[in-house]
Amino acid sequence: MIQFSVIIITWNAKHFLTKCLKSVYEKNRGFQFELILIDNNSSDGSVEYVQSNFPQVKLILNKNNRGVGPARNQGLKIATGKYILILDVDTELITENTFEKTYEFMESNPGTGILGAKLLFPDNSLQYTCKRFPSVWVKLFNRFEKLEKIRNSQIMREHYMFDIDHNETQKVDYVIGAFQLLRKDMVDKIGCYDEEIFYGPEDIDFCLRARIAGYDTVYFPEVELYHFCQRITKKLFTKATFEHIKGLFYFFRKHKYISKPKLENKS
Repeated sequence: MIQFSVIIITWNAKHFLTKCLKSVYEKNRGFQFELILIDNNSSDGSVEYVQSNFPQVKLILNKNNRGVGPARNQGLKIATGKYILILDVDTELITENTFEKTYEFMESNPGTGILGAKLLFPDNSLQYTCKRFPSVWVKLFNRFEKLEKIRNSQIMREHYMFDIDHNETQKVDYVIGAFQLLRKDMVDKIGCYDEEIFYGPEDIDFCLRARIAGYDTVYFPEVELYHFCQRITKKLFTKATFEHIKGLFYFFRKHKYISKPKLENKS
């Protein structure tokens, strides 16, 4: 078994993909891993670029855009690693030996099912990417977070965990799917991403299911990467926005809560 599998999905994001793949291979020289790329029917030359420059990548070519959860599951089902890194295409690794550092942490902390990293904007400012499980009110406020009063409200400050030291490794409720390192035997136990969720919040759902099953999610700032944050769900009246909102309704209905989820182990 390979110790580490990396899964990336892409859709017409060649400008991000080039940086992402180069950083993956340059920052992890000497560490054995497999990389699985799922292309959701790109038309921008992404596939041809990968075939020419990274022939070692395992390619899955979809005939249509299958969304985030279903495409990631295609990778999960063929990954052979003991640990599986879900990595967004709009990221660029910064830390040398990222995979070795995260691998060593997971080996030393068997209770950790999901590990997240420290994500930065291109100007090196912090992205608040480890969070508390959202309430319905948080997700409503999110639509208006450009307003200063909303952004700095107590409900949003608690959700984004402004009260913690983001330079310290610690347990959190969830980490966003831009970088989620998963323990393979945990995936075997709780299953893959929920395919009813096309685009968000599949990452929250996955961390919540892991928590209910007794696994910790940990924020690990010793590893850093840039996240260029190609966020398309803030635009109104787009298919992605519609799918995201539909996914949120499904998430809260599935877990039967409005303010706080039930976290007891159901196994």
